[in-house]
Amino acid sequence: MLKLYFTPNTCALASHIALEQAGAAYEAVKIDFAKDEQRQAAYLAVNPKARVPALATARGILTETPAILVFIAQSYPKAGLAPLDDPFALAEVQAFNSYLCSTVHVAHAHRMRGTRWSDDPVTIDGMKRGAPKSVAAAFSLIEDGLLKGPWVMGADYSICDAYLFTLAQWLEADGVDTAKLPRVIDHRRRMEALPAVRKALAAEV
Repeated sequence: MLKLYFTPNTCALASHIALEQAGAAYEAVKIDFAKDEQRQAAYLAVNPKARVPALATARGILTETPAILVFIAQSYPKAGLAPLDDPFALAEVQAFNSYLCSTVHVAHAHRMRGTRWSDDPVTIDGMKRGAPKSVAAAFSLIEDGLLKGPWVMGADYSICDAYLFTLAQWLEADGVDTAKLPRVIDHRRRMEALPAVRKALAAEV
């Protein structure tokens, strides 16, 4: 059985949703950041990066959301979570998810985790103040071009939708004017109505 290590209000939600949508048999294990469990020996043995998500599989541990999402899609092909028979379309899925991981999430992290990049209080404060602008710019690109509609990749739902929904959950806290992102917000509302999404959110309390 798969084992997903997660923390509420993190990007692990995307993998949680994908597992539900795939109909996978899995166990969800909560890592309490408030208790610093991610830096304790037991979890570091699972993921030395001290972050979530991590997915324990029969062949070993997977980390990084884009990798976990495509693993789920390929492991449960009947769920139709990615265009597995189309190399170019699958690469487009990977490109979108890589953008969320390497750009959008990093922009968000500047608001809360500036110490990853600097120990200078002035620099950290500057990163925090700049986060709304950089997050808004990234989501503006998604709004105006990358989100094809009605789903991220167009007519068909994919693992991109779970990932976008997860990061869009943080927009208000990041200080982004969501009135300028009507398509992203419409996507978020439609995602919230899906049974698998509601189940994953309920489990992450």
